[in-house]
Amino acid sequence: MKKFASLCCAALLTLCTACSAAGEVQSSSVPIGDTVEKTPVSDINGVSLTDNPLLYENTDPTGVRTFYLTVSKGNDGDGTNHTWSQINTYSVYDYDDMNVDRYKVAAILQEGDENGPVDGEFGYGVTTPNATVQIRGQTSSKYAQKNYKIKIRNEAGAIDGQQTIALNKHWGDPTRMRNKLMYDLMTEIPEMMSLRTHFVRLYVKDTTTGNDNAAFTDYGLYTWVEQLNKTALNAHGADKNGQLYKINYFEFFRYEDVIKLKTEADYDVKKFEEKLEIKGNDDHSKLIAMLDAVNDYSRPIEDVCLQYFDMDNMLTWMAFHILTGNIDTQSRNVYIYSPLNGEKWYFWSWDNDIALNIANIKLNEGFDGYGWECGISNYWGNVLFNRVLKSSEYRDKLDGIIEKLYSGVLSPSHVQTLASEYANVTTPYIYSMPDILHAPRTQAQHDEIVSSMGSEVTLNYDNYKANLDYPMPFFIGVPAVSDNGYACEWDAAYDFEGRDITYTAQISTSFNFDKIVAEYTGSGLQIETPKLEAGQYFIKVTATNSLGNTQPAFDYYDTAESQKVFGVKSFFVQSDGSIKEDVDEWV
Repeated sequence: MKKFASLCCAALLTLCTACSAAGEVQSSSVPIGDTVEKTPVSDINGVSLTDNPLLYENTDPTGVRTFYLTVSKGNDGDGTNHTWSQINTYSVYDYDDMNVDRYKVAAILQEGDENGPVDGEFGYGVTTPNATVQIRGQTSSKYAQKNYKIKIRNEAGAIDGQQTIALNKHWGDPTRMRNKLMYDLMTEIPEMMSLRTHFVRLYVKDTTTGNDNAAFTDYGLYTWVEQLNKTALNAHGADKNGQLYKINYFEFFRYEDVIKLKTEADYDVKKFEEKLEIKGNDDHSKLIAMLDAVNDYSRPIEDVCLQYFDMDNMLTWMAFHILTGNIDTQSRNVYIYSPLNGEKWYFWSWDNDIALNIANIKLNEGFDGYGWECGISNYWGNVLFNRVLKSSEYRDKLDGIIEKLYSGVLSPSHVQTLASEYANVTTPYIYSMPDILHAPRTQAQHDEIVSSMGSEVTLNYDNYKANLDYPMPFFIGVPAVSDNGYACEWDAAYDFEGRDITYTAQISTSFNFDKIVAEYTGSGLQIETPKLEAGQYFIKVTATNSLGNTQPAFDYYDTAESQKVFGVKSFFVQSDGSIKEDVDEWV
């Protein structure tokens, strides 16, 4: 891990003179009449965003902090009149069904060691609630071990300058340390912004049942990840008054129906935040101007990016996630930030716990590869990244960054060394109570996953290189009724070298295509079929270039076992002959 050097403080220049006791004139640090040399001040849009290295100084990346949480019923006024059992019973989806806000409880948060709260640490000696607690996360909220959001009351102070403590169990990560590992690696890359993370062991005393003498219960190992909010912007040297959005399934299309100014009569903040959660300034005019430019194909993408993006930041962010295999980043798990008085937008990573995940996912029965999710094709469905990657200038720049990271911060040896060091800390927690109750892999499988992390970087590097010689993925349309039966079209695939592309399409009554009802091979973009009987059907389309490299369509079918069948769209022929697209449903 790189150790950051302390920032040098510039000496304050003074032009005044003073008389000594003997009446002698003391010379100033700048001779009279000389020009003072100054660092030129750039335009705000020419200044790159860089992280504050002092935030990571004097911290032990493999240390474990200990938190004690005493939970109690609060009152109806602040929504904390609930039990700890209720907090740990309901998922986000339950709250949606009940149409109520997430329940909270009152809490006393204290930091200490394995013997208890420690004098001088946060919360020591506190006897009345200094915080509230609720669950956090989406899909993770369905699992037995919850993630928690602890909100410290304003008058109670803060821990490391933070009043929102996000504790993550990382249910999808059998190593419980990949998210932290990724953020710590980012601190070594000047073009990326990171967040502070700590391993935390949590103990909870539940007094919501009326037993004030209850003992503390061990809740095992968590990762505390700094919340990216206005407080964090300020701490990291960014503009707390700037625009900050958390991306939720957002692919930089214009989305005119929901991405609107808050002054517009039909502005709906709930619908807006289904795409982009507003975490900073809510003046969306700059966001809209950027999206208008990104979706204006009459403007060269180089001109758009020169105006609106820091390309070192964007391409380094993309290169990092390609090499670490963090595939769930093409349309979410990232923030975009822009300073109040600037036009440039920056990418700030969020949620990296499926990085370096190949060895883990291969243990799942039926796993048949990542399809188009490997390499730059993973970003092809995002209009911004699609346009950027069609630029040979930006592809060359991305390639250079990939090579730099692969030989440096993300070298297999460096990644493996850190992964092994972190696993030495986390493994004893994972395979002891209470975490062993919910460990998703055996310890032998866990150790195999950890030992492969360095080699996975090489695999991702090789996949990236190979991916450049493949057609890019494309979308399959919904079949439509035609004169003779049914017809289905698909978009044209793209080849970086302009190679010829042929398509193979099949329609079947099963997702494994063992019962074919129609086939097509050629350079066209459509398959036709005679009338079909009512029922469920599947269409699969792949593109093959003149090198013989084949790419499936973007569409995929989720089986009942939650396995992705790439390049496949499901649809239903209704009894009246009409077509219904299958949207997230199994038959």
